[in-house]
Amino acid sequence: MTLDSAELEVSRSPNQTFADRAYAAAVVAGALALLLTAGCSTKNYVKSQTGPLIQQTNELDSKTAQDHRDIGDTDQRAQAGIATAQTAASAADQHAQVAGQSAEAAQQSAQEAANRVDTLTGVVANLDNYKQLSDASVTFAFDKSVLTADDKAQLDQVATSLDKTKGYILVLTGGTDSVGDAQYNYQLSNRRADAVVTYLATKYNIPPHKFYLIGIGKENPVADNTTRAGRAENRRVEIKLMSNMTQTATNQGAPSGGQ
Repeated sequence: MTLDSAELEVSRSPNQTFADRAYAAAVVAGALALLLTAGCSTKNYVKSQTGPLIQQTNELDSKTAQDHRDIGDTDQRAQAGIATAQTAASAADQHAQVAGQSAEAAQQSAQEAANRVDTLTGVVANLDNYKQLSDASVTFAFDKSVLTADDKAQLDQVATSLDKTKGYILVLTGGTDSVGDAQYNYQLSNRRADAVVTYLATKYNIPPHKFYLIGIGKENPVADNTTRAGRAENRRVEIKLMSNMTQTATNQGAPSGGQ
């Protein structure tokens, strides 16, 4: 190193060093400021982008919660409706059972109290004094003892005249076609007569003692059993309305068989 260089170095050192440090500090400060500015800008950008997403998420959470509440309310109402329907169904079932029991009791009472006879002349006193006023016949399907709508309509016509008829009895004769066992047909003919008694007694409150029943099975057919039409005609119950009183009389004693 020459003297001139050394002198120049010595002469620059104090002031130049301070300046260098000041410059370096300024550069560092500028860099920090730039970084801070860039950071704030990045945060603002991220915030502007994520803000709507956060809001949508919150709204979705609120809607989901409301949906859950609505579903809960709907389920409660459904459960309440089911409980009400079950209660109503149970009550209806109880009423139906009571009605069924009442009908069974009425049917049993009518059938037990009705006069079952082997021959009409053996039971009804002074039968010669009874005159037939009208008759009707109802028919049944094969091996059945259930009244049809047409059968009931015919029985309704029979019943309409009873209020004005004095001293009457109803003589019912049940029959079958020739198909099947004789003993079974006797039972079936009685069931058919029972069906007529039950209908008239329960609907029109006819006293059971007014009925005289006989089941004759396949005996005494009214038509030819060799034809389908004849067999259908034999599956019947004949109803005869009879009375031992003059129907124009207003003050006579009670007849045999009662009112």
